[in-house]
Amino acid sequence: MNENFITPAMEDNDLHIATHIDNADLPAIIQPVMSLAQSDAEKDILLLSLLTAAGSCMPNLYFRYGLTGKRYYPNLQCFVVGSAASGKGIANLALELVRPVDEAAPLVIAGDSSYAGFYRQLERQNGRGYIHESEGSVITDVWRSSVTNYNTALRKAAEHEPITRNRANDTSSIACPQLSVLLTGTFSQYRALVPSIENGYFSRLLTLIVNDQQPFSSRYVEPAGTSGSVMAKAAAGLYGLCKQLYASHPIEFSLTPEQRSRLGQHLEHAYPALISQLGGNFHSVILRMAVHIYRFALILTALRFHKSQWPMANGQQPITCSDLDYATAELIGNKLILHMAAAYRMIKGADQLSVPKIEPLDQRKMLLSLLPAEFESKTLVAEAATQGISRATALRWNDEWQTQGLVQKIKYGAYKKIA
Repeated sequence: MNENFITPAMEDNDLHIATHIDNADLPAIIQPVMSLAQSDAEKDILLLSLLTAAGSCMPNLYFRYGLTGKRYYPNLQCFVVGSAASGKGIANLALELVRPVDEAAPLVIAGDSSYAGFYRQLERQNGRGYIHESEGSVITDVWRSSVTNYNTALRKAAEHEPITRNRANDTSSIACPQLSVLLTGTFSQYRALVPSIENGYFSRLLTLIVNDQQPFSSRYVEPAGTSGSVMAKAAAGLYGLCKQLYASHPIEFSLTPEQRSRLGQHLEHAYPALISQLGGNFHSVILRMAVHIYRFALILTALRFHKSQWPMANGQQPITCSDLDYATAELIGNKLILHMAAAYRMIKGADQLSVPKIEPLDQRKMLLSLLPAEFESKTLVAEAATQGISRATALRWNDEWQTQGLVQKIKYGAYKKIA
């Protein structure tokens, strides 16, 4: 298997996530940690890793989603796929972030566990856990004999559905698993866990694809522990937050009505463009991305709270998301949809001798489909920004649409789409 697969090549590094987010717009607790990343790829890996790890340390926080108002929690499951020397190692800083929490109340579950051992530990921890493995082969090798059980358990945990065991002398159930997972590895290791696009775990497992080869950095020969003080401060802050939440009543999180409307309209419009390019099997990714965006928004919001601000009394009033954190969460979700589209295409082509070149998604087509029938330049630029597309690029694409007869200029700064 050729591990040097090619990711969709977007203009202006459009596949990168963190480059479109100002570090100052992130919660203060993780800003210094993000400064430890030295490349665009490392920033993406670190941001996703930190949010995944932090979400595992947030008990008693939930949001309601869907027609039934089902409760969801801030637990993400992610796989960073990359070739050798692609910078995946920086994800291990996320494990340092949760160390104090794990020492006070066991949280981390070793990937090198039998299914029975995994289940027992998750049960002892009241259904809460964090799996962190920097080598996907650790997971796939030990799970090989029980991959169906693990796959089913992870799928159910992603939806907080009961995980049950029925043995001759042992029948038990974890009623509401709250499990966070962060794995890094190669594409072949990823595919061992997600063998097909029809597998239900594909749409539940967020995928970040990294193909950059990282150059040698002087930090590799700097004194050991250079990042120690940064991580210690961040870990202490997360530990303090976790202590507050353990002592709290359940607290509901909610998007504002405007944010919910925005999320619904956004995914509804994005759905046809993506499905037309990738096929109907991709629809589950779009539908579940709404839940992931909610989770990102919840984690970002929670990381901003200090003890004096946290609604400790009874949790009767939901906490709401700021527009800044919602915009950040939506941008992360938008980018991860493109990464998962790349994984989707790789899985479909993986039966061949080598992973074929993946043609880029037509992001121009996606952006055009999201615009109203008549739009102004400011509408175009605002919509492009949510996709991580620069103002200059969006305006240039608009000029190209006019040349191609897809868009007609009505007056200065106003346009309409041609059916």
